[in-house]
Amino acid sequence: MHTPAPTLHGILETALYVADLDTSRRFYRDVLGLEPMHDDARLSAYALAPAQVLLLFERGSTGETVRMRSGTIPPHGGDGEQHLAFAIASDALDAWERHLADLGISIEGRTDWPAGGHSIYFRDPDRHLLELATPGLWRNY
Repeated sequence: MHTPAPTLHGILETALYVADLDTSRRFYRDVLGLEPMHDDARLSAYALAPAQVLLLFERGSTGETVRMRSGTIPPHGGDGEQHLAFAIASDALDAWERHLADLGISIEGRTDWPAGGHSIYFRDPDRHLLELATPGLWRNY
């Protein structure tokens, strides 16, 4: 018999690993309107919502333990084309589609979910699949 897990309060950080950090910084700024709250040679950190952070790491920069005065961060990484969904308001989908079209970004897919949500899918410079999703996608969104 084991004790139940303590309560989780959400996902604080999500990380994508990119080939060229400067190219990705420009994409996430120009396409998604994100401004970094932290930038250095190996990563950029973006506040998405209260207690939600997107981290972009230069691919290959996270293979060694990072040692700081305050502690250590173990190695991590991710290969291949990853997926990330951003929550948007129901009435913002058309504006996002126009914005992406104005920037020449192709929408690769569209889904109308049974609970009433809608998603559109497109790629970042590293071919990560990005999704913009309205409420009605999941039971809790």
